[in-house]
Amino acid sequence: MRVGLFTKEYPPQVYGGAGVHVDYLSRELAKKIGVEVHCWGTQNADEGMLHVRGAEPWAEISNGTEGKFKGALEAFSLNLTQVKALQGIDIVHTHTWYVSMAGYLAKKLYGVPFVLTTHSLEPLRAWKAEQLGSGYAMSSWMERTAVLDADAIIAVSQGTKADILKAYPDVEPGRIHVIYNGIDLAEYQKISETKALTDYGVDPAVPYVLFVGRITRQKGVTHLVDAISHLPPDTQVVLCAGAPDTPEIAGELRNKVEKARQHHPRIVWIEKMVTKLEAIQLYSHARVFCCPSVYEPFGIINLEAMACRAPVVASATGGIKEVVVDGETGYLVPFEQNPLTSFPSDPEKFARDLAAPINALLNDNEKCRRFGDAGRKRVEEIFSWTAIAQQTIDLYESLIKQRKTAAN
Repeated sequence: MRVGLFTKEYPPQVYGGAGVHVDYLSRELAKKIGVEVHCWGTQNADEGMLHVRGAEPWAEISNGTEGKFKGALEAFSLNLTQVKALQGIDIVHTHTWYVSMAGYLAKKLYGVPFVLTTHSLEPLRAWKAEQLGSGYAMSSWMERTAVLDADAIIAVSQGTKADILKAYPDVEPGRIHVIYNGIDLAEYQKISETKALTDYGVDPAVPYVLFVGRITRQKGVTHLVDAISHLPPDTQVVLCAGAPDTPEIAGELRNKVEKARQHHPRIVWIEKMVTKLEAIQLYSHARVFCCPSVYEPFGIINLEAMACRAPVVASATGGIKEVVVDGETGYLVPFEQNPLTSFPSDPEKFARDLAAPINALLNDNEKCRRFGDAGRKRVEEIFSWTAIAQQTIDLYESLIKQRKTAAN
């Protein structure tokens, strides 16, 4: 069997959870089946049964288009490029709306089954209009067209499955299969090294609250910064936050951080996406890891933190509720959401509610240790990539068998 995996992100160009997912999934799948990854970029590699082929959007679009909708047009052009010469592919599998039309077209042109993993849903991310402008209508159309046509949809959590049925009620529930994200347990584990901390100005001797993620409305980093005012003035907070969606949200975060520093000077803002090793060091020494996302189909960063034995304080939304066990591996913070935007209806209350469990853990080192050990045990038992890859292969085989049976 040979699968064609389509993704926007693939190493070294990874900035979000979907890219992390495809990176590990592709390598794990390639231990058992042929894998051909089609991604954005100049990557071109062959290693055993793993083959990586990068491509760029059409030059006439990249160089000749103005406006926020440029990204949506680039995605569509690249979908056309990547699907034009598939050979020996038995099944196609797409990740995120950026490549969803490649799967849709491959199914039509080559007669192969089409699997779609949804890492987020455009109808539930209204803030994307801020990033994509009128291109948001195009990204929504691309996603909807592919979702309604896919032979199987993989949801990364039960919460995501419920969201799919809410956003796309015409989808037959039997076509949705829940397969979790995973974690490399050998790679993500608590380590003693602190070079990354000192390099970035973090004091290893002072307990710190850690955030890791992109600067986007979805990840809720501005709500964590608002929560700082409810923490003790000497609290060390490390914001590992880069890759802003727009200049506007980057400016908004900067203003909030500068204001917070007036009374809480120990805020360290690492304005870049750090390396994997640096992130592991930051996770390993955090007193508390905070994930304040307002929308999160899964939240792989929580797995990373738990694997490194960091206790987690996270918003009680989406797939996070299936990863973090409240009172056992950390604390879940519920909040009332605006049904149109997913943003907290009462941002100030959400900030206070985030701060309360963070304060509790900052003052209880023994509970932090206990939560950290429980988090590591949970990821070991449930979220290994070996099991997730096998579940994915089983789905592939069932769809190929169905296609052959129908043809006969």
